[in-house]
Amino acid sequence: MKIAEIQAFPVTVPVPATHRVRLGIGTMVKRDIVFVKVTTEGGLVGWGESHHGRAHLAIATLVNTTLRQLVSGMDATDVNGVWSRIYKFQLGSHGMGAACAMAMSGIDMALWDIRGKATGWPLYRLLGGSSRKVPAYAGGISLGIQPPEALVEEARGFVAAGYKAVKLRIGGDSVAADIARVEAVRAALGPDIDILTDANTGYSLADARRAMPAFAACDVGWLEEPFPGHDYRLYREAKGFAPVPLAAGENHFTRFEFSRLIEEGVVGILQPDLSKCGGITEALKIAAMASAYKLPIHFHTSQGINMTAAVQMLSAIENGGYFEADCSLDNPLRDKLIDPPIRVAADGTISPSEKPGIGVDVDEDMIRHYPGTEGPSFV
Repeated sequence: MKIAEIQAFPVTVPVPATHRVRLGIGTMVKRDIVFVKVTTEGGLVGWGESHHGRAHLAIATLVNTTLRQLVSGMDATDVNGVWSRIYKFQLGSHGMGAACAMAMSGIDMALWDIRGKATGWPLYRLLGGSSRKVPAYAGGISLGIQPPEALVEEARGFVAAGYKAVKLRIGGDSVAADIARVEAVRAALGPDIDILTDANTGYSLADARRAMPAFAACDVGWLEEPFPGHDYRLYREAKGFAPVPLAAGENHFTRFEFSRLIEEGVVGILQPDLSKCGGITEALKIAAMASAYKLPIHFHTSQGINMTAAVQMLSAIENGGYFEADCSLDNPLRDKLIDPPIRVAADGTISPSEKPGIGVDVDEDMIRHYPGTEGPSFV
């Protein structure tokens, strides 16, 4: 079962002005993503997703040129062989490039989709798991930086919908404003809802020193990415500020970067992204390393295919945690691109698809309807 064709499709979906959400890294004005289609000589098709990396046109070009030329003709079931070839000739020999890690993630995900379709098994079963109810938290592009009263209203809506956890965006204004929002949501939701926070790398060390004791008083479940992923010294220093677990991983690539993140002993919540870290093949290795340290995996998710794959993975690994549900008001990549669409149950959980492979059908007409366009996705 040889790889006959690899095609990457950069996609851009504008975000209506009425539905834009402000995060610590800016306001999202469009959704960029790269979808990867792999076809075997026998006509079997697998779909994957590469993160845009704020350069989705470049990521798609890398898939459609260098990486396609490297692995075309290889056995589509040889996911480790394909991964190792890309590592040898591109990723390892020319530096641990984020673009290559993201590009190869989509190819790898598509190959696992093919493996599942060839066997007739959903991905979770292929990986040795079982169908589980995975707890979800309300996140994605939602619960952004806004006045406390508006944030409380939005959070209450998610709790009413069944969510037992919500993630608040911080790091865009002042630390005092962040603390006020977290305190308002805790007061409104009570002690039984898990409150998580995400600074999107927007904090300084002084910001973390001030914020973390207040977050601890509000029983915040984690402080996600207060600093860029490479700032290991800042993470080490911040760990002692308060008993709030630090979370990171969506901007770490491959097991080689995660090995240091784990060995530093500072970050207690690991958040690899299947469309960034090197794909499912690499995520299995990362999860196995984390399990040796008793560390949980809470996958960071992106758009549509990636979210479905994350549910499958969380149902298969022994140290799986929350599913990050994108609760944005407008996301065609979640609701229309894939069938079935992503849906969290009324009890705040989500279960993996039983369809073979990752478990979705992709609307190629929609991909053609939203071709990738230039320009930043956040402003």
